[in-house]
Amino acid sequence: SARAAAPPGPLRPPATPLVTNDPYMSVWSFSDHLYDSWPVHWTGQVHAMAGMIRVDATAYRFMGPEIICARAVRQLELRVMPTQTTYRFAAGPTELTVEFTTPMLPDHFNWLTCPVTFVRFEAKATDGQPHRVALYFDASAEWVVNQADEQVTWQRLDKPIAGRRWLSFGSVAQPILEKSGDNIRIDWGYFYLGVPDDERCRSVIGFADTTRSSFVGNQSLPRQDDADQPRPANQNWPVLACEMDLGAVNQTPAAVMLALAYNDIYSIEYMHQKLRPWWYKQYLDFDRMLADCVGHYETIRRECAAFDEALTADARQLGGEPYARLVGISYRHTLASGKAVVAPDGTCWYFNKECFSNGCMATVDVSYPASPFFALMSPTLLRGMIMPILDYAESGKWPFEFAPHDIGQYPKGNGQVYNRTRREGQMPVEECGNMILMTAQFVRATGKADFARRHWAILTQWADYLKAKGLDPENQLCTDDFTGNLAHNTNLSLKAINAIGAYGMMCEMLGNKDDAQTYRQAAKEMATQWQQMAADGDHYRLTFDKPGTWSMKYNLVWDRLLGLGLFGPDVARTEVAYYLKIQNPYGLPLDNRADFTKSDWLVWCATLAEDKEDFQALIGPLYRFVHESPDRVPFSDWYFTSTAKVRGFRARPVIGGIFIPFLRDGALWQKWARRENGPGGRGSDQP
Repeated sequence: SARAAAPPGPLRPPATPLVTNDPYMSVWSFSDHLYDSWPVHWTGQVHAMAGMIRVDATAYRFMGPEIICARAVRQLELRVMPTQTTYRFAAGPTELTVEFTTPMLPDHFNWLTCPVTFVRFEAKATDGQPHRVALYFDASAEWVVNQADEQVTWQRLDKPIAGRRWLSFGSVAQPILEKSGDNIRIDWGYFYLGVPDDERCRSVIGFADTTRSSFVGNQSLPRQDDADQPRPANQNWPVLACEMDLGAVNQTPAAVMLALAYNDIYSIEYMHQKLRPWWYKQYLDFDRMLADCVGHYETIRRECAAFDEALTADARQLGGEPYARLVGISYRHTLASGKAVVAPDGTCWYFNKECFSNGCMATVDVSYPASPFFALMSPTLLRGMIMPILDYAESGKWPFEFAPHDIGQYPKGNGQVYNRTRREGQMPVEECGNMILMTAQFVRATGKADFARRHWAILTQWADYLKAKGLDPENQLCTDDFTGNLAHNTNLSLKAINAIGAYGMMCEMLGNKDDAQTYRQAAKEMATQWQQMAADGDHYRLTFDKPGTWSMKYNLVWDRLLGLGLFGPDVARTEVAYYLKIQNPYGLPLDNRADFTKSDWLVWCATLAEDKEDFQALIGPLYRFVHESPDRVPFSDWYFTSTAKVRGFRARPVIGGIFIPFLRDGALWQKWARRENGPGGRGSDQP
């Protein structure tokens, strides 16, 4: 079964991205059909959106459960592309297309960081006759509270922006950045719905049951906004609702677009300073941001479609259709697991959230698996992930000689929360290796080593730590900390060796020839020792001291991607041949101790394969997991390889690791990395 083909036909994602901008504005469908259940926040809490179409006098629901309207459309197609999700439905004698677009375009960095998602509806007749068509949409106040019993308030903006009227919800309390945690939702800031400013569109803020039943019953929406505010979000559920009359629709499609936006005012706290979202630096004003982003919708839609096609075509070329689909469902997922903000020094920093493991932020061993995505798509955001850790380590607030694990619990980054004060329970080799390898990726992606030069003292300190402690690591945690402490970890040793080699590469780029020679030589000698110490017949061991064990050697991948030349090609060949023998129906386990695996590391291991057939043979079972897993949550990175059941974790940044095969081909890596026009120009280090 190792070479069994991926299931034919369209992909059934475990969860479908709808409105995915950052860890708080992140709403998904956890069902096969958009009309099977309510849309939910990635944590699983309902963030209701209801959608209906009325054809002649008959109403059908297309989004949300049966309580909205008994009759549902029939879903014909679902396509998830990097920046767009498209559903196609049959509604009586008409067809309805609903398209969710988030403008995450690397070559328009401002739009990429705008907290806006567009929902476009297009209807056409399928029987050659004209039909009267109207559409209904609403969103509930659950979008602005952590728990549905919290008090909310609402209003309308007094003037149109970008040809739209804006309705908005906010919590009464507005506790900006007051609480941190994992399974929590935003309870401050304001959610906006933008509806076309013309006579075909009516909007109202009112009780959901009333607005929905009036649409189903062919009545017009209430004329007045509900005056009973503030009130809890779950008391007579208030919704921002609109009805859009498309008139008589024939074979020529009629279309209308809504915009959803969120103003979080401040996004992150870093060392007790509140940081603004990145868009604020560009626009200084939420209305201005809306005017620019929403005002360019037609351009955005066209460019998103072109971007999606180009990225998917390259993914297909690299690894076939299953791999292209994995890229399609991973793109917005990865970007929406973090937030771009204006750093204390005015540059762009990016804080990711360790979703559903403990809610840590800027976690180094979560940034590391995510880093290939950012090295490829947005070197600016990769730099923005590395900087808070460098800043913290250089500030004197971090007491140890090795790299920190995190800088706080999202969204409060006031110092490491994971085993903060003790030496035990840290991940010294892990995090030093990660920081050096991420910096090397940034330097590689931009072709300039100035950034490394500015932080040379701390990078050197960490490289020296690895030289002293990295070959045969002491008993400690690695990124796979859920498996517990491990001494003599061969894969962790690989990370240290490649990081020392990567440090040597950066020495070379900075013109430090003698240092380059010293560190490369040290890494080469360690690599030779590693091969002798880890050898176990037809594979390499989990730990140096335990024969008959095995593990994924995902950290080996950087030798090839960064062109370090530390290991002969036979090491990867040996491992890949072994992986193909021992993998399960849903993928290769992490090591011999358990049946579970990590999605990100599985793709890194597949990237060690020299030929496309072996790559696809390792990727196929991961695709099957995504397609068949009974657990409906955003692409999990921790699951059982025999049952496809999720072991834990969801919606995490590490899914960016899926993009690592793009880095194998230097020209392909450069092609995408150069598309970005981040602050200060392409590949800039934003001095």
